[in-house]
Amino acid sequence: MDLLQHLITIFAENGYIAVFIALMICGAGLPLPEDITLVAGGVIAGLGYANVHVMFALAMFGVLLGDSAIFLLGHHYGARIMQWRFVARVLTPSRYARVQDKFHRYGNRMLFIARFLPGMRTTVYLTAGMTHRVSFLRFLLLDGLAALISVPFWVYLGYLGADNHEWLVTWIRRGQTSLWILAGVLLLIVLVSWWRHRRRAQCEQD
Repeated sequence: MDLLQHLITIFAENGYIAVFIALMICGAGLPLPEDITLVAGGVIAGLGYANVHVMFALAMFGVLLGDSAIFLLGHHYGARIMQWRFVARVLTPSRYARVQDKFHRYGNRMLFIARFLPGMRTTVYLTAGMTHRVSFLRFLLLDGLAALISVPFWVYLGYLGADNHEWLVTWIRRGQTSLWILAGVLLLIVLVSWWRHRRRAQCEQD
């Protein structure tokens, strides 16, 4: 976890602005893991260099801003963006076709799921903007709901493990599985609530 330690050092020296810039880099699809960045932000809060709740709010803003920028670039430039050298490396024609197929099969659920697929996130958001099948407000809602699961998980994990490196590294490795379980549980709660509301509405009509 050399990257984590390096980020902790940079964030401790430069504070919130360094975390925000790093999240912008993550959002641009550059090779900086968002989860490690968020954990490092939580760690410096746990070490007393920042307030953890402010860090969470900043992280949410940075994550959503970066994601929105990718979506809006795709929305504004359309297929022309695939001619950009950087985008061509991330979004190859074959990958674009696969993501389009997944959108066709899974619809807007793909946007929610993409938050938990680090290797596919930028590709999915670009494609969502390019296809013009998803409004920006809907994108922001789905991405925001997913971020409300992943962002606090990583930030507060770093905060809680700031003084216990071994425990923290163990849970970072378990983190992606834990996030899928958490997302599944929350989705089940939403579905059960929706089903009960629908049943109640039907009973009132009868």
